[in-house]
Amino acid sequence: MDIGIDNLEGPEIAAFLACHLDDMRASSPPESKHALDLEGLKAAEITFWSAYEGGELVGCGAIKELDRHSGEIKSMRVHDAARGRGVGSRLLNHLITTAQARGYRSLKLETGSMAFFKPAHALYRKHGFRECEPFGSYEADPNSLFMELIICR
Repeated sequence: MDIGIDNLEGPEIAAFLACHLDDMRASSPPESKHALDLEGLKAAEITFWSAYEGGELVGCGAIKELDRHSGEIKSMRVHDAARGRGVGSRLLNHLITTAQARGYRSLKLETGSMAFFKPAHALYRKHGFRECEPFGSYEADPNSLFMELIICR
């Protein structure tokens, strides 16, 4: 699998992210949807990666720098056809390795709390993430689950 920084200019990633947003709208109430659109992902504090296997887009993920010691995972997604093949784990490992290289002490995320998100919860837990309190501008919300990986103390 090849994972590289994506400038978010191509039609393939735009369509992939549109599907991601459609899933989030279908799975979360509007007030609890925190997925960023294409323009939101182009913010200076966000680095976005796409993952390809055999020339096919299989996944994506991003890190938003919260401060010099922590980051937030954004827009983590694996193509439906690539699920169950370890793509999510490899992509998440890439994000964790990047966070370590940046010297972050923690990597956080917000995801939905509904059944649709259970596979994501399991993936994050498998990689050491644990539930935490809301962070940044997030507020407590029964539709959100907040998680954190402590990288170093």
